[in-house]
Amino acid sequence: MKAWWQASRPPFYIATLVPLVLGWVSANKDTGQWHPDLFLLILLCCFFLHLAANLANDLFDHLQGIDGGGNIGGSRAIQEGKISIPSYKKALVLLYGGAILMGAAGAWHTGHAGIWGIILFAVFASFFYVARPIRYGQRAMGELLVFLSMGLAMTAGTYYTLTGIWKASAFALSLPVGLMVAGILYYQILPEIETDKAVGKHTLANVLGPRNAILAFCVWWPLIWLMMALLFFSGVCSWPVFIGIAGSIPFYLLAVRRLLNADGDLLSLDAHGHLVRKMYLVCGLSLILAVAIR
Repeated sequence: MKAWWQASRPPFYIATLVPLVLGWVSANKDTGQWHPDLFLLILLCCFFLHLAANLANDLFDHLQGIDGGGNIGGSRAIQEGKISIPSYKKALVLLYGGAILMGAAGAWHTGHAGIWGIILFAVFASFFYVARPIRYGQRAMGELLVFLSMGLAMTAGTYYTLTGIWKASAFALSLPVGLMVAGILYYQILPEIETDKAVGKHTLANVLGPRNAILAFCVWWPLIWLMMALLFFSGVCSWPVFIGIAGSIPFYLLAVRRLLNADGDLLSLDAHGHLVRKMYLVCGLSLILAVAIR
């Protein structure tokens, strides 16, 4: 159990929880209906896909020789001999199979055929992050697909599943959330700019190069804050968004200071990824509250 806990990388599950709850609360505000049973199905389905994505990342990076040597990526459960490759494969079959069945159940229960498109896109984004032949995560497109799958698909998709409507405000809410989740991924790959490049893995960070990659991070979160403020001024949510902005600034300043003081030792940044997750959690919870009391 400890080995599977390590492989699942639980600190990153907030990246799934926040956009789903945001879509759920938004749907309730517009319809007055909570649909807890259907939301629980959505929640389980998405957590299955998130866990499958983590395991697939571990497995295919290992098979391609990417997580060996000085690379620090993944959970290291395979490299440390704690879980076998056949066990990983069996787990992936169960997780993807379970997610598809839950998606089918949701489509049947609601009659919303668009759920099939959401679930198939989510399975594609989860599996082919590092799996051949697409491997979009190794072609500097990881942040883009994470933005689409864990922002747009999860927030607007949850809203659609619960209401049967594609609504502009749900898409608007998904934009800063998607950018935040992509920002978590982006920070996680910063320490591995050189080690990823050495094994032929092209990420947005190593395509930009160390200097520009750090500059991009510095701009990333102020852009998110701008989006959150625009949601308030457009009437999509209320004043608590500014609590999230203010509450995340101290973590942002600490993260930027770590980046600027790294002095070329980017591997040392790996110990400070919690700062970005805290920024995400503060901003995400404030968005949920801002929609709930709109």
